[in-house]
Amino acid sequence: MRSYLVIASAALALAGTPIEAAERIVAIKAGRLIDVANGTVKADQLIIVTGERITSVGPAAGAAIPAGATIIDLSGKTVLPGLIDTHTHITGEPTVSPYESYHISVPRSAITGAANARKTLLAGFTTIRDVGSSGYADIALRDGINAGEIPGPHILASGPALSITGGHCDDNHLAPEYEHEAEGVANGTDAVRAVVRRNIKYGADHIKYCGTGGVFSRGTKVGAQQFDQDEANTIVAEAHMHGRPVAVHAHGADGIKAAIRAGADSVEHASLIDDEGLRMAKAAGTVLSMDIYNTDYTQSEGKKNGVPEESLQKDRDVADVQRENFRKAVKMGVRLSYGTDSGIYPHGHNARQAAIMVRYGMTPMQVIQAATVTGAALLGKPKDLGAIVPGYFADIVAVDGDPLTDIRKLEKPAFVMKQGAVYLGDRAACDAAGSTLGCTNP
Repeated sequence: MRSYLVIASAALALAGTPIEAAERIVAIKAGRLIDVANGTVKADQLIIVTGERITSVGPAAGAAIPAGATIIDLSGKTVLPGLIDTHTHITGEPTVSPYESYHISVPRSAITGAANARKTLLAGFTTIRDVGSSGYADIALRDGINAGEIPGPHILASGPALSITGGHCDDNHLAPEYEHEAEGVANGTDAVRAVVRRNIKYGADHIKYCGTGGVFSRGTKVGAQQFDQDEANTIVAEAHMHGRPVAVHAHGADGIKAAIRAGADSVEHASLIDDEGLRMAKAAGTVLSMDIYNTDYTQSEGKKNGVPEESLQKDRDVADVQRENFRKAVKMGVRLSYGTDSGIYPHGHNARQAAIMVRYGMTPMQVIQAATVTGAALLGKPKDLGAIVPGYFADIVAVDGDPLTDIRKLEKPAFVMKQGAVYLGDRAACDAAGSTLGCTNP
């Protein structure tokens, strides 16, 4: 037995897992702490982290620091929970043209994903929901991060997205003689049920299906419905039976409403949602994950990156409508998460959407809540993620200044901790609790 433990410990060390993490105690002095659950700010707080989780939070005055604890001083900063992006494509790279993408293998895209995961974590996003990745590369990446082999955020992964033949999540660039289609293609209720089961077999945390055409797919109309109501019902029912939530790509009003009727947990993009759809989403508690930043990048850099004019025009057609519908959703009190579609723009720029959300109606506190408590609930992790309270993972971010008066402060975090290990911080913070996978000075 002893020899087995020695071998296991050596294997963990080689994998980069901090063997001592379970015993490490860290005391964090927080000058200003954003309480996302109550929408308030608390001054001069002391956060105690034991191993991977928070064990206490309270006023620093008179609080006892446990014996042997290392101290991280964030008394001059604003501290908030690690941020959550509910719509990413972690293996995607926006500078790769459609033609170039045919030369990229699944293993190569997984390596790209590993680099993107580190960028995302250092940007203050300690959790992401990935919504569509070929070859289950996002699942492999998730597992590598969980094993302590590579740095990155918590990943909730979908594997390949479901699509109708010729739909948004199919691959429509090759001539008919190649007889090629994407691995998530399925038509009819029996076929979609089988693909849902296959994705779950290979480790999917949730199911993603494409319910309308899209901006970056050849030959599809953005607003046109894909999958009929019976197919949508089957996808959602099968996923829910296995305890998996469902995210639905849907720009057009009909596809959005079909997804809501089916009981989908979230609708992605929701660009052309109508008033009836907004009322339905509010009544059902459906979360809208509206990516209202990335058009800025697409329109400024897309042509240079090889994005076809067809896609650039579709993006222009929906951008302003989507942003105004976001404003409507905010006013109506529809649940909104923080989903950015990273991979359409460079990974690590996730926080740039925050300022656009404020411009279109949210308060800075609402933006931060969308990126914390709302995201955690959508991911089914409301007791692990999205708040700085005892029992939750020690996923903690700090910024200089006050993001409640200038939301763009989120774009340059000064400190990032995930599961009790520091990945970004000053030398003292890195020395106190730096990750064995690396700790970076901002």
